[in-house]
Amino acid sequence: MAIQVPGKRYGKRLQHSKVFGHGATAKKSGYSDLLITPLVDMFIIIVLFLIANFSATGEVLNMTKDIELPEAVNVQEVEMHPVVMVSGAQILVSGTVIGRVEDFTKDEYLNIPALEEKLRDMKKQYEDLHSMAQDSANSFKGDINIQAHKDVEYSIIKRVMFSCATAGYNNINFAVMTASGGEGKDASAKATP
Repeated sequence: MAIQVPGKRYGKRLQHSKVFGHGATAKKSGYSDLLITPLVDMFIIIVLFLIANFSATGEVLNMTKDIELPEAVNVQEVEMHPVVMVSGAQILVSGTVIGRVEDFTKDEYLNIPALEEKLRDMKKQYEDLHSMAQDSANSFKGDINIQAHKDVEYSIIKRVMFSCATAGYNNINFAVMTASGGEGKDASAKATP
């Protein structure tokens, strides 16, 4: 029998316990297996999600169920400008409701005062922002996109165009769908008021 140092003796069950400081002397390895296949799958899903949600050109027009765009053959690419949306029920400017189309068909005026006021506010904000930034290169050009349902009456479109021109937006672009070869591709055709 080996010689032991005098002192307290613990039972066999408690000799290897962490509480009494004698156990857990075996070192754990610092290497753990990493499952690469699920990790790669997860990163592929994240990349596909980001590609699907963020396009390189950005979304210029918000496509809604209420607006079915007319088709055209000779089109140009849509540029980022304020958007006036004219559906069968409402007129919106950059997501803000201006009024109902029914109310505008009853009026005999050529302009839409609420639309003019909103567009003038947007023009003033643009000019104030660029004057504070002392950016004279990007002066206000008066570009605007009109996204109208193909069955909206001409009198409403005429009033919207007149209101845009009165507010200082003289370069009017109409959003259309390409008629041949472009499945669901947005484009805009230039128009003058």
